[in-house]
Amino acid sequence: QVQLVESGGGLVQSGGSLRLSCAASGTIFRIALMGWYRQAPGKQRELVASVTSENNVDSADSVKGRFTISRDNYKNTLVLRIHNLTPDDTAVYYCNLKQALWEYWGQGTQVTVSS
Repeated sequence: QVQLVESGGGLVQSGGSLRLSCAASGTIFRIALMGWYRQAPGKQRELVASVTSENNVDSADSVKGRFTISRDNYKNTLVLRIHNLTPDDTAVYYCNLKQALWEYWGQGTQVTVSS
């Protein structure tokens, strides 16, 4: 069983920054893929960025250069550092973990960016 708990969301003005954290607990494989997704009102949930156990990163074009994803395999934490936020970044951000046949989600953390 795996549990994911996100934190760090909030209300920020355009151009501001946030640091989102995800704490993972339970039985986690070393090769697990972890990432951040987001879902804005009226839109599909989309991948923001993911990182493998080998630190290979995949990210959406809309966030490249502004978002940085990192993981600590010993502490089983996942961090998303966000800079130069825009209102288009407003969404619920979810931590995700994939391993073997299983996929896990956190409860989400709200990010709201004002103009």
